[in-house]
Amino acid sequence: MSEQELPPWLREQVSRLQQLQQNLQAIMMQKQQLEVEVVETDRALEELKKAAPEDAIYKTAGSVMVKAKKDDVVKELEEKKELSATRVKVLEKQEGRVKDNLKEVEAKINEMIRGGGPGATGPKPKAE
Repeated sequence: MSEQELPPWLREQVSRLQQLQQNLQAIMMQKQQLEVEVVETDRALEELKKAAPEDAIYKTAGSVMVKAKKDDVVKELEEKKELSATRVKVLEKQEGRVKDNLKEVEAKINEMIRGGGPGATGPKPKAE
């Protein structure tokens, strides 16, 4: 059965399912990027902590590198790490909600298919 042959009530649920899957994929990609950012920031902080106070420290500012104070760079990186970790937690909550919605829609679709129509879970198709 092609998508065009599906009843409107089922097509709507399948469309919702696909949208939720796309949302979940986008959330997971953002979360993964932030997790990588946290790991990279941790590595940078570890290297900074190994540096002696008199060592020259540089940070990137656009496409150039500028000399900076070690304490200032450490503070910036710790703030960046904290912000990234907070954003990861927010994305994890969003991911959980989207996964729950996906399960609901999948169950609804399965119920509709087994029942042969929207039944008690949705509006009855209109006669044309």
